[in-house]
Amino acid sequence: MKVLTIKQPWALLLKKGIKTMETRSFKTNYRGELYIHAGKSKIKDKEIRNPQILKDVVEEECCYGAIILKCKLVDCIYMDDKFINKTKKNPKEYATGRYEVGRYACLLEDIESIEPIYVNGQLGIWNYKNN
Repeated sequence: MKVLTIKQPWALLLKKGIKTMETRSFKTNYRGELYIHAGKSKIKDKEIRNPQILKDVVEEECCYGAIILKCKLVDCIYMDDKFINKTKKNPKEYATGRYEVGRYACLLEDIESIEPIYVNGQLGIWNYKNN
């Protein structure tokens, strides 16, 4: 199964349905089922566009270093001004990513919680082999 590691609190906001896109500097051609791994580190405060978004985050709900979600990666969209302006119309979504021309937005659907599977994360999309 393919896995994408995301820092907290972004993984928790995916779980809560507040976030549906993950922004990255790289494109992926992969489409299909995907696990979301909550990384061991937390996003830096200076990277949070709108601190108000954190009102939906309860630290005790954050799970670090574990696969916590299953979803489908349905698209990887190149960000241009038009896409960014459209995303700004959803302030919560816009606050949970780095939206800049030249970056990519991975669109995630059918996001569902699973029992945590504690494993080390990796960069990019990686493979998890359950025994």
